[in-house]
Amino acid sequence: MPSVVGLLEQHELSARRRVDELREEADRIQAELALAEREWKEWAIARSRVGAVLVAENGDVGVEAARELRDAAKPKTQIPVWREGLAWSVLSVDYQRILQALADRHRLHQGPLTCQEMAAVFGMDVVPAKVEALRSKAKRLVARGWLAERQPGQFILVDAVASRSGGGS
Repeated sequence: MPSVVGLLEQHELSARRRVDELREEADRIQAELALAEREWKEWAIARSRVGAVLVAENGDVGVEAARELRDAAKPKTQIPVWREGLAWSVLSVDYQRILQALADRHRLHQGPLTCQEMAAVFGMDVVPAKVEALRSKAKRLVARGWLAERQPGQFILVDAVASRSGGGS
């Protein structure tokens, strides 16, 4: 019969091996992350430079078009202020998904949607981090005129956006 100390040593050795394996995996992931971040930064720089060239080459396209070209070159997600004729496709997929969920609710006359409900609709875990990420996106859409928040935490499409469900041209 093995001794208690012997059993503890076996468990300790097993745990130490697992820690070593996880550290190796973490190091591999960290190296992969650094490579991906470098690549992402290079693409952001490339997009910025192309935007600058397009603005310089198309100086006669007007102030608004030049601003749109410049904004298109920015690496972070931009949410334009909603205006008539603006298509949903100008938004990132995450924002389009929120609009589509609310458009479906509007079409079915179901009323506002909370961020917890959105998380469930999207098949996400309904945990604070996921819900707050959705709330942040929804609040940005409210600030830019795409959504309305008539009661705290309950979001609906703005009437003009709802009437163009799908985003238009």
